[in-house]
Amino acid sequence: MTARRQSSGSGWPRYQQQQQQQQGYNDVNNAQGDTNSTTKISQYINRGINLYPLTNYTFGTKEPLYERDSTVQARFQRMREEFDKAGQRRSVEGVLIVHEHGLPHVLLLQLGTTFFKLPGGELHNGENEVDGLKRLMTETLGRQDGVAQDWVIEDCIGNWWRPNFEPPLYPYIPAHITKPKEHKKLFLVQLGEKALFAVPRNYKLVAAPLFELYDNSNGYGPVISSLPQLLSRFNFVYN
Repeated sequence: MTARRQSSGSGWPRYQQQQQQQQGYNDVNNAQGDTNSTTKISQYINRGINLYPLTNYTFGTKEPLYERDSTVQARFQRMREEFDKAGQRRSVEGVLIVHEHGLPHVLLLQLGTTFFKLPGGELHNGENEVDGLKRLMTETLGRQDGVAQDWVIEDCIGNWWRPNFEPPLYPYIPAHITKPKEHKKLFLVQLGEKALFAVPRNYKLVAAPLFELYDNSNGYGPVISSLPQLLSRFNFVYN
């Protein structure tokens, strides 16, 4: 007589053995998954950013780069006109860090004696943020010998909003504002070990230490002075 296997599998050692083996595989896979997840989280928490000495970089010059608007009033008038046609302005800026004497320094563009800005600018309608930032970085600091600069966009480190057609920017959207007039994003750019930058003649490229930027909105404005806090989550690796 031939015994028939019960559908429940009870009383069949082979069936139970298969269940135990499958459970073992599941336990191993789950454990590996937990380990991989923990490793990824740890890597993100302890994220390292390579910093290289300022002396590794060469700075040349190129033709002046002028703002589209000659005055602050003209800038906000153009913003108002464009907002009526295309809506909120999107802008991006790059944060480039080097080290000098073992201290992190941010590269800033200086115009005149008191105005400092990060390299970047306005995005075109529908333009991708990363592609747009690479375009703007090349326009601002790209070399002139035909060699393309490889801009490595590492992470978005800040968001700022302009609620009205006025200078003030905020790191949040005020409660009574439903249509901010501009959204500015800050991106950390990982510099290579060496590079050549071409600086527009009407600007100076300066390296400002984080301790000078910290809590110094009077000298650098609220966005740039916030960089020490925004960058504090990274682990700087000095090379």
